[in-house]
Amino acid sequence: MSDCYISYGEIKRKIRNLKKLELKIRFHVVDFTECQNKLDTLAKEKKINLVWDELFDLHENAAKAVKYPIGQLVKMSKEELRNVISEFYYGVYYKLYEENGILDISFYNPEILAQLGLPFDADSNTIKKRFRELAKKNHPDTGGDSDKFIALMEEYESLHLK
Repeated sequence: MSDCYISYGEIKRKIRNLKKLELKIRFHVVDFTECQNKLDTLAKEKKINLVWDELFDLHENAAKAVKYPIGQLVKMSKEELRNVISEFYYGVYYKLYEENGILDISFYNPEILAQLGLPFDADSNTIKKRFRELAKKNHPDTGGDSDKFIALMEEYESLHLK
C-alpha cells in the first residue's frame, strides 16, 4: 500500500474516534461506553442527530445512505481524508453553534451548501455566484421550474449572506 493511503483498520479506528469527539464536543460526554446505549436510543428516537451518522457508516455492506461509506474512505488518500475530517468538524461545530444560538453570519449551513452543489467551506462570493447560476437556470421566465426557483430563493435567503 502506498504512503499516500491509510490502512483499513486505522481508518475505522480514526472514524470511530470522530464519533466520540462529536459526543464530547456537542453533549459533554466524558465516558463514551457508559453513555452509548442512551445516545443510541436518543438517536433512534430522532431526539439528536449526529453529524457522524450523516457522514459515515463503517459496515462493509452499508445499510444506510451516508456520504462516506467505509469502502469509499479506504480508497481515499491522506489529503482526501483530511478534507473529509475537516468537513466533519465544520458540521459538528455548525450544529453546536446552531443548538446554542451562537451562529455567526460567516458560518453557513453545510446542508444547504451541499444542496447548492458547493463544498462545506464555500465563501460568500462563491455562494452568490452559484446562486446566480441556479437562479438563471430555474427562473420561470426562462423556462425553469417555479417550485425549484422558490426553494432556491428560500435556501439562499436562509444563508444570510453579507
